[in-house]
Amino acid sequence: MSAPRQIIMVRHGQSAANEDTSIYERVPDYRIPLTEQGVAEAGEAGRLVREQLAGEQVSVYISPYLRAYQTFDALGIHDLAERVVEEPRLREQDWANFQIAHDIEQQKKLRDSYGHFFFRFREGESGSDVYDRVSSFMETLYRHWDKPDYTPNTLLVTHGLTMRLFCMRWFHWTVEYFESLNNPENAGVRTLVRQPDGRYQLDRPFSQWSERTETDTVLSTLSERL
Repeated sequence: MSAPRQIIMVRHGQSAANEDTSIYERVPDYRIPLTEQGVAEAGEAGRLVREQLAGEQVSVYISPYLRAYQTFDALGIHDLAERVVEEPRLREQDWANFQIAHDIEQQKKLRDSYGHFFFRFREGESGSDVYDRVSSFMETLYRHWDKPDYTPNTLLVTHGLTMRLFCMRWFHWTVEYFESLNNPENAGVRTLVRQPDGRYQLDRPFSQWSERTETDTVLSTLSERL
C-alpha cells in the first residue's frame, strides 16, 4: 500500500450557525454558509496547509456541506489538488432536517448526561453512527492508496466531530477517551504524520474537558461515577 506522507484534516471555518443557531430553523444544515470571519479563518488555515504540503500534490476529500466547500475554496490550494472528491461520509453528524432551537437544546442537555458517542438525536444520528460511516470511508481510502500513482498527501475538509471520530477509529481510542475531547477550533488543522516505522502520529492533540487517557474504559472510570 502506498500510504501518504501525511493525512491533513481541516475543520470548516466559522459558519452562520456558529453565530446564530436559529438559522437551523429556516436553512438546511448542509446549506449553511461561512461568515466573513470563517472565510478569513480558512484562508489562514490554507497558509499552514500549503506550508505542510511543501509543493507536493494532494488528494482532497470534502464533505458535501456548503461550509466545507467554501472552506476548501478559501484554503487557496487548488493548484496542488490533484483530485477533489465529494465524500458524503465526511458530513456533519445529522441532528434533524430543520432543527427547532429549544428542542435541540433539550436534546443537547440529554446528550451531555447520556454521552456524546451513544446518544442519538431524534431524526438524526449518534456519534457511533458517524464512527461507522467514517470506518467505511477508511476502507475506501485504503483502496485509493493501493493505486501506484496516488499523491503523497491526503486532505480531508470536514467537521469537528468527524475529525475526532476519524482519529478515534484510526488510533483505536476508547469511547471514554473520545468523550473527554473537545472539537478543534473553527478552521482548526490536525495532521496524521507517517513515522519511519510506517505508523502515524497526530501532530498535536485535541484539547480535553476532562482528564482521560487513550486506554481508559467505562470500567476503569466506573468508581468516579458512583
